[in-house]
Amino acid sequence: MDKSSKYQEVEDEEQAAIKIQAAFKGYKVRKTMAAEPTKAELEAEFSADDKELCNAATKIQASFRGHQARAQKGASNAKVEELRQDMQKMAPTSDAEELDIDLSDPDLHKAATKIQASFRGHKVRKDDK
Repeated sequence: MDKSSKYQEVEDEEQAAIKIQAAFKGYKVRKTMAAEPTKAELEAEFSADDKELCNAATKIQASFRGHQARAQKGASNAKVEELRQDMQKMAPTSDAEELDIDLSDPDLHKAATKIQASFRGHKVRKDDK
């Protein structure tokens, strides 16, 4: 047997193996498709008028929505914490700037009161949502 005929034989075996594998995969898919329930069978089994089924579906949906809300809140809490850390990095670290402020200045108290009032209003509006 020469090399070309041996090469041809190996190639033929590979092609035969590919055909066998394809046929088996097709058989396997057809078998699983036959075992799966059809849409009509599922509709017959799960009626929309079944109160117990509707209650179970509602509970599943509610728990998923709760999970989703907690995940979103966790993501927003992470963003808030990241912003808080960024603000701390940007804050002046020296106490010299704080010493230059005249704490007895009435304009300073008015400004602080306005800032506090606007923040409280913001917080109330946010909590009402």
